[in-house]
Amino acid sequence: MRETTPRSAPRRPVAGAVALLGLVALAACATEDTGPGDPSGPSGGTLSGELTVFAAASLTDAFTEIAEDFEARHPGVEVTFNFAGSSELAQQINSGAPADVFAAANTATMDQVVEGEGLDTDWADEHGHDGLVFVTNTLRIAVPPDNPAGIVDLADLAGDGVQAAFCAEEVPCGAATDAVLDAAGLEITPVTYEEDVRAVLTKVELGEVDAGLVYATDVLSAEGRVEGLEFPEADQAVNDYPLGVLSASRDTALAAAWVEAVTSDDGAAVLRDAGFATP
Repeated sequence: MRETTPRSAPRRPVAGAVALLGLVALAACATEDTGPGDPSGPSGGTLSGELTVFAAASLTDAFTEIAEDFEARHPGVEVTFNFAGSSELAQQINSGAPADVFAAANTATMDQVVEGEGLDTDWADEHGHDGLVFVTNTLRIAVPPDNPAGIVDLADLAGDGVQAAFCAEEVPCGAATDAVLDAAGLEITPVTYEEDVRAVLTKVELGEVDAGLVYATDVLSAEGRVEGLEFPEADQAVNDYPLGVLSASRDTALAAAWVEAVTSDDGAAVLRDAGFATP
């Protein structure tokens, strides 16, 4: 923001003082502007540099949209994502992969990073030592639009000849799948275990399986390419999504600003539109 330099004082000192006070008042108003175009961060300094965010695959669409707005508000910032299964991301972080923020699809995966002392201590002291839960997500049965296998409920996935795709057990959507199967008293062996929930969704979209267990957000992201079926056991496995600033962050102020953007009213609106429930 360009500063205004006052002109030299005119012959009438009173008028000059009034003019100077007016300039000071205008400058103060400009300094307090925190509208959408304000490039300053939480500490008041201008944000710039590259921000690396490791995030669960189910956050792809919502985080990409939030990042577009974040970069527009902070022209000197470039957001880079690593979207994958949360457990894989946690392993990468604990192995020293450079990242500024981690957003996981369940608290157990964030706990792995916490145990590895991966969260920034100053940020954690203020916001939570186990990360900040910012959304929840619930499983759906995804089927192709014509539902060729006639799937109605979870038990139908155990039917003869039904081909299902599940997430691998070690990733959050796989853990949630195990929980809903236990709640229903079912044992189902899928034809494939996928490394993240978006891979399961793709199998259903391509018609390679009759059904898959994905999140409600994934059904919305498919934009009609799959149909999502609700089932009562899903309430037994609602996933809490935590995020936090990492101790390896090269710029904790920039990382904290991203967390603020995600948890702001605007960020929450984007997440709700994507199908997440927000606190």
